[in-house]
Amino acid sequence: MDALTEPEIRASFVNCSKGEARRLPVPRDLGAVPWADLDYLGWRDPQSPARGYLVVRRDGVAQGLVLRASDRTAGVGRRSMCSLCLTARTGGVSLLVAPRAGKAGQRGDSVGTYVCDDLQCSLYLRGRLSTGSVGMHETLPLEDRIARLEANVEAFVGRVLAA
Repeated sequence: MDALTEPEIRASFVNCSKGEARRLPVPRDLGAVPWADLDYLGWRDPQSPARGYLVVRRDGVAQGLVLRASDRTAGVGRRSMCSLCLTARTGGVSLLVAPRAGKAGQRGDSVGTYVCDDLQCSLYLRGRLSTGSVGMHETLPLEDRIARLEANVEAFVGRVLAA
C-alpha cells in the first residue's frame, strides 16, 4: 500500500460525516507505519476500543470505513477465523460492523464481518506478527494469500458502498 497522509486519511471516509472524520483519531506516527507490508491501513481507537477504522486504496483512491465492534465478551476463548485474512485463532477476532455509505447508513443499515481485533491482517499474513495460537497450515504461496486478502477486503468495502 502507498503511504497516506493524515489529510488523505480523513478525506477518505465514506460512511461517516465530514465532521466525524475530522474528529476521529488517526495513527500518531504515520512515518513508522510499514506501508510496504500493508494491503490496507487498519487501527482501533485507543480512547474508544469498540471503534475501529479501515482505509484501503480502490482504483487509486483512498476509501475509509468507520467500524464498531460488537460485544467484546462474545466469542472470548473460542476459536474463530478472520473473514479477511482467514487467520484462525483462539480469541482475537471480533465482529466489526460498518454503517453503509449514504442514505442506507443514515437509515441504520450496516454490514458486518469477522476481523482480527487489531485490524493487522496484512502483518499476520506475512508473518510480521504472531497470533500466539496454533493456526492452520497454509499451502497457498504468499502472493496468493495476499490476493485473497485483497479480494476479501474489496468485497467487504464493496458491500458497505452498495446502494
